[in-house]
Amino acid sequence: MTPFSFRLLQTDAGARLGEIVTARGRIATPAFMPVGTAGTVKAIYTDQLKAAGVDVVLANTYHLMLRPGAERIARLGGLHTFMGWDRPILTDSGGFQVLSLAKLRKITDEGVAFQSHIDGARHLLTPERAVEIQCLLGADIQMQLDECVGLPATPETIAAAVERSLAWAARAKRAFASRRAEGGAHAGQELFGIVQGGTDRELRARSVDGLLDLGFAGYAVGGLAVGEPQQAMLATLEGTLPRLPADKPRYLMGVGTPTDLIESVARGIDMFDCVLPTRSGRHGQAFTWDGKLNLRNAVHSDEPGPLDPKSQCPAARDYSRAYLHHLVKAEEYLAAMLLSWANVAFYQELMAAMRKAIAEGRFAAWAATAKAALA
Repeated sequence: MTPFSFRLLQTDAGARLGEIVTARGRIATPAFMPVGTAGTVKAIYTDQLKAAGVDVVLANTYHLMLRPGAERIARLGGLHTFMGWDRPILTDSGGFQVLSLAKLRKITDEGVAFQSHIDGARHLLTPERAVEIQCLLGADIQMQLDECVGLPATPETIAAAVERSLAWAARAKRAFASRRAEGGAHAGQELFGIVQGGTDRELRARSVDGLLDLGFAGYAVGGLAVGEPQQAMLATLEGTLPRLPADKPRYLMGVGTPTDLIESVARGIDMFDCVLPTRSGRHGQAFTWDGKLNLRNAVHSDEPGPLDPKSQCPAARDYSRAYLHHLVKAEEYLAAMLLSWANVAFYQELMAAMRKAIAEGRFAAWAATAKAALA
């Protein structure tokens, strides 16, 4: 079994070029993970993801534990077999869903008691259960259960979430070690810790120090893109990332726009996930090198050209904007399929361009040009 590892191949100022190795394949970083919450990246086939250059997808512990159930997926051969994806999978622990279900849950030091948004059934998600579910799913990269706080919030609320998340991190690490000892997790799988602390540098430092004392294979920066301005997010990264070890991958959760990605890579982030490419596609929006397009607008109704004639993605290259406009206005299923596919492919092109610029030592110049074009 190939063990999990990370290699930092090159740096260009703050930007990092690297490679994560898992038992199910390599992940070139900086990497963007399309979100497959319920075991599917919405409206896209897995072979389309591969053709677009996707190395890893994200699936969600909370949603899969409710439907169809982690134990059922395990009986059916694990999530990779279940969804027909033989490359790495990262699973979110459900902490963000805890944030979004404020009316249906209660947080204690033990864990999160909540009612299912599907059928109202009651559940208790603890750090140990979150690890158990992710091991049953067979995720290659697993996340600790954390408490994510929406911003703005009081310093006391954020500080309490930091301490609880650290306590849960320690429990998650013990649970993962036990699973590995019992054969429920192998050397190619690993657990990441999650840094919390809002936009408070001291609380972020406290969170980082606590996680480093425990020791994880990688570190995620959580609790951002939850209501704060972009500049506050970037300032938080600038205060947090230098404290993290250079030889471990750094993952910014739930971010974001193309410019968010460029700015965050410039500061040292290696991994991203966000629903934006597919959600935007389902709402008639396309990301291109000339910026974001709204295909609902009548300006596209007589446009014979494609989204991008140079793209390697058929959805962006082979269909006219007039046709895509028609599909969107007619509310055809194909509109969401083509635009989601084109958007995921664009995000992969964006990450590949960043990796190339870092490798060639020209990231700052490339970023300035790209941000101007994408604005």
